[in-house]
Amino acid sequence: MGRPDGKVAVITGANSAIGLATARRFERGGLPRLNENESTSNERVMTPSNTVGPSRRLDASNIAAGYITRPNDRDESSGPPQVAPHAFSHGAFGIRVFSDGFIMLPAEVILPDTPRSDRPAILARLGGNAEEAPFHVNIPLIQSGDDLILVDLGSGDKFQASAGALERNLRAAGVDPGAITKVVFTHVHPDHAGGTIRPDGRLLCPNAQYIVSEAEYAYWTDRNYEQTLPSALHAFARGSQRDLGAIGDRLALVRPGDEIVPGMRVVATRGHTPGHVSFELAGSDPLLINGDVVTSNLVFFEHPDWHFGFDTEPEIALSTRRSILDRVAAEKIKMLGYHWPYPGVGYAERTGSTFRFISA
Repeated sequence: MGRPDGKVAVITGANSAIGLATARRFERGGLPRLNENESTSNERVMTPSNTVGPSRRLDASNIAAGYITRPNDRDESSGPPQVAPHAFSHGAFGIRVFSDGFIMLPAEVILPDTPRSDRPAILARLGGNAEEAPFHVNIPLIQSGDDLILVDLGSGDKFQASAGALERNLRAAGVDPGAITKVVFTHVHPDHAGGTIRPDGRLLCPNAQYIVSEAEYAYWTDRNYEQTLPSALHAFARGSQRDLGAIGDRLALVRPGDEIVPGMRVVATRGHTPGHVSFELAGSDPLLINGDVVTSNLVFFEHPDWHFGFDTEPEIALSTRRSILDRVAAEKIKMLGYHWPYPGVGYAERTGSTFRFISA
């Protein structure tokens, strides 16, 4: 992973923009780690052994393994439908939200804190059945001057056959993936980075610079992941290393506080993964592209203190979610949620100690 000379570009500084001459190189000799004294967010990088509480670890045999390998038991001809993009403007940015389809998640992942007798009614409200429910996949394409920026790349053919529609929907809207100049990842789970490599082995966006947080890169590229990560995360680690490895010298690392382009700032939202970040776009009011901070705008707006089964750092994830919801509700910040019903754009309105989603 990294450059042919064995190094990875790192962009630093609270107000730096990708491509500035102040970028430094990170030696490949060890994993790139955030330095506690350098981090603009006062975060420390968690080592793999202390990130997943035993009570929240997923059972690899019946959840992680089954849902990551699920494409093999589906008919590809029944894939996601073509969906036209949802377009809107925000400040200096033009935004089109593209659908990658949807993924199906089991009740054990969506509602691990919920009594089994209460789960079917909630799953039905999500459009599911007694055992699982669909989670949409919303991918914003951001126009900023001459830059075309994709936030995450969906599943490609690496996750479930109900997802992976991004390329088709881009081309149907007249967008050549070769014209994308930057791809920024909130994190590198398979439903966010699995679309990096096309089925023919080529990069989906061959001319783009790829950007991931330094902490996310460090966590998932651990060569000893089979010893340091719980078995439920091994498939995630293999997929992350496959996708990040394919990027090669197009990879750049960022930290919270950095800018992707002027007005698009990296925000620390650790918890779902140790290096998860969101992106805040400047405008008359901010827009927060929040990835998997709040995975459901129904379940976790109404129950902000419930856990989500795929959160790597469960208690940090709860704290981050509550902090983000408190802020966006108080400041009336527009949000774009990755897994919310398409197109996933709206606001959080406080109702006592919980929240209600208001579509934009």
